[in-house]
Amino acid sequence: MKNVTDSFVSLGHWSSAGSFGFNTDILATNPINLSLVLGVLIFFGKGVCASCLLSDLLDNRKQRILNTIRNSEELRGSASERLEKSRVRLRKVEKEAEDYIVNGYQEIEREKFHLRNSIAKKLEQLEYYKNETIHFQQQRAINQVRQRVFQQALQGAIGTLNSCLNNELHLRTISANIGIFGTMKEKRD
Repeated sequence: MKNVTDSFVSLGHWSSAGSFGFNTDILATNPINLSLVLGVLIFFGKGVCASCLLSDLLDNRKQRILNTIRNSEELRGSASERLEKSRVRLRKVEKEAEDYIVNGYQEIEREKFHLRNSIAKKLEQLEYYKNETIHFQQQRAINQVRQRVFQQALQGAIGTLNSCLNNELHLRTISANIGIFGTMKEKRD
């Protein structure tokens, strides 16, 4: 650790001195590490150019990045298409829902109108039947009253005739009536 700080101190010393020179401290300059790295590169990199290796690595990385960008663009494009299709479908569904609502309200209004007309017709029919029933009952009551009055009058007339008529008056009345019917028959013939 002291060596690392010494190297920084020596760097700071050089800049203050204003001159250029070599650092002869082997541990401070780390030539052992550099030589090991270079040895490994040379040993394992026989027949392989370092710049070619770096170039291949960079090309591969560049191709992966380009493929990733291309895939991302394709995914974005397909996502945009799906989004637009979804928006179109949403507008279509909203339009259909709006049509259903409008048609529903129109249907409700038509049904209300038909129901009101139907109820009005039924009420008119019921009113007519009520009036007919009342008129029928009135006519029936009037006929019953007439029949009773007629029966009572007939019974009264029969009673009066029976008390006033004797056999001779009775025979004269019958003869007069037969004569009246005979004249009526002659006029008709």
